[in-house]
Amino acid sequence: MQSAVEKLSPTSVRLTVEVPFEELEPSLDAAYKKIASQVNVPGFRKGRVPPQIIDQRLGRGVVLDQAVNEALPDLYRRSLEENHVEPIGQPEIDVSDFADGDMLTFTVEVDVRPEITLPDLGDLAVEVDDVQVSEDDVDEQLQALRERFGSQLDVDREAQDGDFVTIDLSASKDGEAIEDAKADGVSYQIGKATMLEGLDDALLGLKAGDNATFPSSLVGGELIGEEVDVTVVVNAVKEQQLPEIDEEFAQTASEFDTVDELVADLRTRLERGKRLEQAAAARDAVLEKLLDLVDVPLPERVVAQELEGRRESIRQQLSYAGMTEQQYFDSEEQTEDEFAAELEKRARDALAAQFVLDEVARANQLGVEESELTEHLLRRAQRSGMKPEDFAQQMVQAGQVPMLVSEVVRGKALARLVESAEVKDGSGNVVDLENLLPDGTYADPAADAARDADADPDDEAQQPAEQH
Repeated sequence: MQSAVEKLSPTSVRLTVEVPFEELEPSLDAAYKKIASQVNVPGFRKGRVPPQIIDQRLGRGVVLDQAVNEALPDLYRRSLEENHVEPIGQPEIDVSDFADGDMLTFTVEVDVRPEITLPDLGDLAVEVDDVQVSEDDVDEQLQALRERFGSQLDVDREAQDGDFVTIDLSASKDGEAIEDAKADGVSYQIGKATMLEGLDDALLGLKAGDNATFPSSLVGGELIGEEVDVTVVVNAVKEQQLPEIDEEFAQTASEFDTVDELVADLRTRLERGKRLEQAAAARDAVLEKLLDLVDVPLPERVVAQELEGRRESIRQQLSYAGMTEQQYFDSEEQTEDEFAAELEKRARDALAAQFVLDEVARANQLGVEESELTEHLLRRAQRSGMKPEDFAQQMVQAGQVPMLVSEVVRGKALARLVESAEVKDGSGNVVDLENLLPDGTYADPAADAARDADADPDDEAQQPAEQH
């Protein structure tokens, strides 16, 4: 076999492969055996039909086609190895006219990883916001703690802002009740504005046993987004009673003896949370800065596959939510064209980030330890709500373990980027990001940032005989 490679673009190549007929003999023998096991010829047992009878009954051309189809995957793999080509996505294979006894010639056009030239990573410099914990931030946490340890007392009066109410809800359109728009015994705090638009105003002034009807838009179901009439019935009004902020409260709500100690701990926790947010902002800023500095040509077929995968994922989510695409566009205040443009940008940015991080990993010879993969798998299982063993089995059966490995490697690459970069806050201070996460690495959040897509561009690289 002889093969040659031709570069068509920064992200695609054409392989030309020539195979002498005698190299196809094993594939021809296999083709005859396979066809013999499938055909019924009087006078011969299945699987024992001689080649000459198959030629007479079916024609030599059928056997040649079967032999070529059997041989192509291995021939394609060998041509990749000979020319040091690392493909991504599915290849397009074109077999020229092939006659019995002639040379088999075929071409393959396939996408490849773009060649990326990284700048000096030590020159990367970004700025993030200062870490600031205000008194309002502390007061908000203290108030949330009071509400957590507060109590609710039934009151015989009109509902006021901040009261808890137990309510029944129903909706109708043009006088017809909507069956899937009913809810009974719902607990709700007036003023939170977390349910239907107009509900808070309708509840103010109502007592237990009262009801009110108001116009609103449904937030779920087949009529999502449509204007309907909503009726609310108040079953109970409860006043929230909050504990005083004193030593007794500090001891009940925490491990501390005094209010000062409790407030100091809340401030420390808030500051730590802000620093983690700052670390995440630094991570994103460094990656964005690098992407601005690097030219990353993208394989258009891979972009198209990625885009379609994202579209299908959104369609499934909308289907589960009982929402049409148009209703989703309306809820996001986007046109279909605006949505498509934003989705394509996200797909392109995600692929560019993957290619860049893979190059950083290659340049730094980053690999994955078994313990790192196990830890990552446990985190993914936890986020999916599955048992680790069930999640691992699902990943193995779906052939997604290489994807998990890529996520860990890209996470380590992004951590290396952040470690190399100069990160300062708005006041000009160098931000110390070391040990901000419990394990001392950025593997998990970095993998999340790098994995903005469900599919890895390499997932289907080695399967020319199967269509995805």
